[in-house]
Amino acid sequence: MPSIFTRIIRGEIPSHRVYEDPAVVAFLDIAPLSRGHVLVVPVEEREQLHELSAESAAALGRALPIVARAVLAATGANAYNILQNNGALAHQAVPHVHFHIIPKYEAGLGLGIEWSATAIDAPAAAELAARIRERIGE
Repeated sequence: MPSIFTRIIRGEIPSHRVYEDPAVVAFLDIAPLSRGHVLVVPVEEREQLHELSAESAAALGRALPIVARAVLAATGANAYNILQNNGALAHQAVPHVHFHIIPKYEAGLGLGIEWSATAIDAPAAAELAARIRERIGE
């Protein structure tokens, strides 16, 4: 069954589109965290970012700054968050890759983030970095 975003892209569900090209569609979020909250979605339906084709990923990379500039200009916001979640554990609610552009107008409004940083273990980090490098290109 197609995702709700695929159904929006196909025009089966109405949306407030703000950008469209052959590979990407952007529209206002129906439950915004702030005025101008936009979703940027690839036409290619994949659940997580790492599953996208290189072409769709590149198209998202081209579209995100275009849409962000337009959101800032239209809303008057001068700060924003870009959020992208992969998997339910990472708070992904719709199983279709999407990026949120969330304008910030003042502290406390919009996206709130709790950053629970820890100290890095240098020897373990070196080992992990080597393992990741070995997997690049797989």
